[in-house]
Amino acid sequence: MSDSFVLDSHPAHYINPMVDLSKIKRVVFDMDGTIYKGGTLFPFTPKVFETLESLNIEYTFLTNNSSKSAKDYLKKILNLGLKATPDNITTSASATFFYLKEHYPDVKKIYVLGTASLREEFTDHGYEMIDEFNETEEPELVVVAFDTTLTYERLCKATYWIGQNKPYVATHPDTVCPTDLKTILVDCGAVQALIEDVTGRKPEAVPGKPDKDMIIGIMDKYGLKKDEIMMVGDRIYTDLEMARRAGVPGVLVLTGEATIETLKESGLTPELVLDDISVLADLLKRAKS
Repeated sequence: MSDSFVLDSHPAHYINPMVDLSKIKRVVFDMDGTIYKGGTLFPFTPKVFETLESLNIEYTFLTNNSSKSAKDYLKKILNLGLKATPDNITTSASATFFYLKEHYPDVKKIYVLGTASLREEFTDHGYEMIDEFNETEEPELVVVAFDTTLTYERLCKATYWIGQNKPYVATHPDTVCPTDLKTILVDCGAVQALIEDVTGRKPEAVPGKPDKDMIIGIMDKYGLKKDEIMMVGDRIYTDLEMARRAGVPGVLVLTGEATIETLKESGLTPELVLDDISVLADLLKRAKS
């Protein structure tokens, strides 16, 4: 990567000159660490979306965080003052539903290590929940997610069923969830590591980022080519890796987890490396003018 340079008042660390931003029709945004952090919206975010709307560029909010349902995320985005509809929201749970319908179409009874919000979303999709106190029924499949209400009993029960060789799917691989609080939010990937240490089993599938099907599904939905969509996020091993696998432009912003140092260590070279999404809005505006 080249040294950073100044684009108006914004520093840009790298821009691939081969990327034609004038072709972009939809921008896919990671959420936490990209447009907000924890419960705090970045001050530049509202203007970014105003710019996209003025350019007739559509957008999708994409998150690996499965502790909340798509309905919850829609409510959060609206409460933050941004515009969105259910059609704008894609989560790792959405990708998991698609995976299960395709690979386990007959499965109905499942054990979900996840929040009440996520379990309700699975119920809305036609699944029957097996809880840790049910000693008479067995789940046909186990789903492990980001459970902010995790209890020892529920963790032990999920691990037991996985140890009994029940099919096992995890929503996403993130080990830590970004936060603006003075704590560490242990995420789904860390729970997977614990379960593997106990049972020796990895999940059969992890449909969330960086699985390329998550963004390819968006491309198929809107009939987009690879050079008409871009993935924007703050994580190298999920956001950028998914863009690489799908062959679409990847944009790294430095408002969340990743730094220039960790990017160099990763060996990946995204198409753009920017301080924040406001720089991307300026670039798209220039390209479309």
